[in-house]
Amino acid sequence: MNLIWNTVVAIGVASWDVLLESAPYMLFGFAMAGLLKAFVPANVVERHLGRSGFANVLKAALFGVPLPLCSCGVVPAAAGLRKQGASKGATAAFLISTPESGVDSVAISYALLDPLMTLLRPLAAFFTATLAGVMVNSLEQEGDAAPELKAAPCSGPGCGCTATACDLPEAAPTQPPVLRRALSGLAYAFDDLLVDIGVWFLVGVVLAGAITALVPDTFIESNLGSGFLPMLLMLVAAVPMYVCATSSTPIAAALALKGISPGAALVFLLAGPATNAASIAMVAKILGRRVTAIYLGAIVVSSLSLGMLVNWLYLRLGLSVTDWVRVDTAQEHSWWHLASALILLIFIVRGILSQCCRHDHYTTNAPETSSGA
Repeated sequence: MNLIWNTVVAIGVASWDVLLESAPYMLFGFAMAGLLKAFVPANVVERHLGRSGFANVLKAALFGVPLPLCSCGVVPAAAGLRKQGASKGATAAFLISTPESGVDSVAISYALLDPLMTLLRPLAAFFTATLAGVMVNSLEQEGDAAPELKAAPCSGPGCGCTATACDLPEAAPTQPPVLRRALSGLAYAFDDLLVDIGVWFLVGVVLAGAITALVPDTFIESNLGSGFLPMLLMLVAAVPMYVCATSSTPIAAALALKGISPGAALVFLLAGPATNAASIAMVAKILGRRVTAIYLGAIVVSSLSLGMLVNWLYLRLGLSVTDWVRVDTAQEHSWWHLASALILLIFIVRGILSQCCRHDHYTTNAPETSSGA
């Protein structure tokens, strides 16, 4: 019994340490996400993506990098792009770069990993998305018009749908004052977006704490080495798993602390957010099975290739990601870290409770169907 209790305490302490380290950067990342929502017009992406062409694939990949949408949240937005005439290649590029990166995940990468990985992660997402888009455009016939997709119903500002995709009327040409727009964007980030991502972030924090507490140091490096095998194992584990870019970061940091190579960590950071069983099924419905196969193939090939390149780069520069990883329970944190962690937890719990109350309200007020003849 004491062993179980000590294990639970060790995991809790390690998880709390990860949360303390990452909380200030999470708050900053969500604030930036809210400002993006407030000041980037909702239809800017649709306006710039045409039916075909390399430039539009680049735009789609670039637009997706800072957007904080998870692999399932990005699907309705991509469906809207496709319905508005975006090419399959541009849509595929958007579907990859958006969940693989984001201002929130970049911020937490800087908190838990090293500056080089913080830079390489969005660059790798952009490259993977561009490669997939080019492959799709070159192998798929783009002459047919985009299919008429039924828009996903909006359940709130954070549902991931654009105004066009949800068939809402266009916004009035007059914009509200700057302060009101900023407050509206922050409300979106900390009310709707944080509910979608916050729970999965906490799951990632607990998993990172478990890895930190239970896996011996250098265990992975001693037993699996640092070559191709760890990257392949990370790929096999990441593809079916639902893990957003934000929640994958503490897991990758904990694995790096236990001896996983930088390349294998990058494979997990790329493949995990971009793929899962649910999103793959939805992508197949939007783009077709053939394009989905190309989409998955591009993620697999690019992740493994970039992983090997990153291993070479770290070796060439004489760097070790474990020298930077900050999930060690021996660290001391300031009052600012504690305050940020408590504020983040309050926002997440508040969002969960609010969502549950809305669900209970809809369930209670749902019309009853008569079963009698």
